[in-house]
Amino acid sequence: MKKRFLLLVALTGFVAITGCQKSDSVLNKADEVAFIESDPQNGAIIEGQYVVVLNETSFKFSQEKAASYLEKQNEVKQIAQSYFKSLGVNYELKQTYAETLKGFCVKLSKEDAETLKNDNSIKYVLPDRMYVMAKPVPAPPAESIPWGITRVGYGSGVGKTAWIIDTGVDLDHPDLTVNASRGYDFINNDALADDDNGHGSHCAGTVAAIDNTIGVVGVAAGATIVPVKVLDKRGSGAYSVIIAGVDFVGANASAGDAANMSLGGGVYEAIDLAVYNASQKGIFFSLAAGNETDDANNHSPARVNGPYIWTISAMDVNDNFASFSNYGNPPVDFCEPGVSIYSTYMNGGFATLSGTSMAAPHMCGILLMTNGHPVTDGYVNNDPDGNPDPIGTI
Repeated sequence: MKKRFLLLVALTGFVAITGCQKSDSVLNKADEVAFIESDPQNGAIIEGQYVVVLNETSFKFSQEKAASYLEKQNEVKQIAQSYFKSLGVNYELKQTYAETLKGFCVKLSKEDAETLKNDNSIKYVLPDRMYVMAKPVPAPPAESIPWGITRVGYGSGVGKTAWIIDTGVDLDHPDLTVNASRGYDFINNDALADDDNGHGSHCAGTVAAIDNTIGVVGVAAGATIVPVKVLDKRGSGAYSVIIAGVDFVGANASAGDAANMSLGGGVYEAIDLAVYNASQKGIFFSLAAGNETDDANNHSPARVNGPYIWTISAMDVNDNFASFSNYGNPPVDFCEPGVSIYSTYMNGGFATLSGTSMAAPHMCGILLMTNGHPVTDGYVNNDPDGNPDPIGTI
């Protein structure tokens, strides 16, 4: 568990961290390279679109405690509208953030964005960027209890809630308990966060697949899944939309709930801030360390530290550190199964995928089962930073 929040100044784009493979055997180096290769659009700047974060000291809600999330969002919207009207500039408001940070995403000219940077009431003016996930290639082996679940343990998670910030979740998958009405689709701006990629459904199954007669079993078997869709069918999404998803979880999740973020890449301060502030409400966050074979301190949100945040590296069935996984302690807290992981998938299916995207959901389930107090069962072999990560279990 981490005790501090690191905020670096560098600004780079996200790099996709999900992985996949074509069998249930341990990946060789050629397979790893294939699935961690990033899309050329990863981290690409969205021209004329900016994430603006207000200074907390210069902005206070009129009803900080009594106001609903929607009322707070409307107040931020009114502040933004009044502000831009006073400047006499053309703009288009795209997102508003009112819980984990105060701010908005807006379309502006480059000149007007530069003007905002000189305003003392504004903390950040960041160019919005695209996140593009590597495409998974499913190939399900014939297993009922995946090796990762056997390694970390599982139990009944009924009555517990996990928020999956990802590509959505298969809303009617027979092996998942999904509360679609509590989730949200920030890609299509509606309440049905269905999965048209597969990645989010795979993460959900590792966290909470039902212990029944079909498919697989999750660590917190039968826990309720709430889907928060921030990535489209290609695994792509603007940074501003990812922040909106974290803000939504911060406003609607309860202390003791767990959130899984199997996405990330280069440093982006506003996402770090949103994750940290959401976690301070007592929401457990499990973050993928990333697949760049790099120090996780160079990646967001993996680098965020806090008492309710865990960053997770990946290992194989023999407790060997996955060669694709990011490392570094801090911020990495635990190592979990992340190679050849069998889990639920979109369209009622099942798939085997690899990556730290697959490791993080194991910890998400563990956090639900242990109320944020994971047990250590040995240490991963061959950790490249020389400080072996503990293996978390229930």
